[in-house]
Amino acid sequence: MLKRIIKSVFSVFFLFLIWIYQNLISPILGKSCRFTPTCSHYGIEAIKKHGPFKGAWLTIKRIGRCHPWGGHGHDPVP
Repeated sequence: MLKRIIKSVFSVFFLFLIWIYQNLISPILGKSCRFTPTCSHYGIEAIKKHGPFKGAWLTIKRIGRCHPWGGHGHDPVP
């Protein structure tokens, strides 16, 4: 029971951080993601599919690959 509550709290927290990025930061910086789905949408899907901890880790790895010398194209959540 406590484990489920902790996971829910962290999921809401991470999803809120993504919401802040999408609605406050991204409009200022403009589009820069090289992948589809975008890194923020990838993060939402990863957290919903794998939970807050593995989802956050997958998202961090994805953001690390999203740079001018990295890959591009379709990269779905595993």
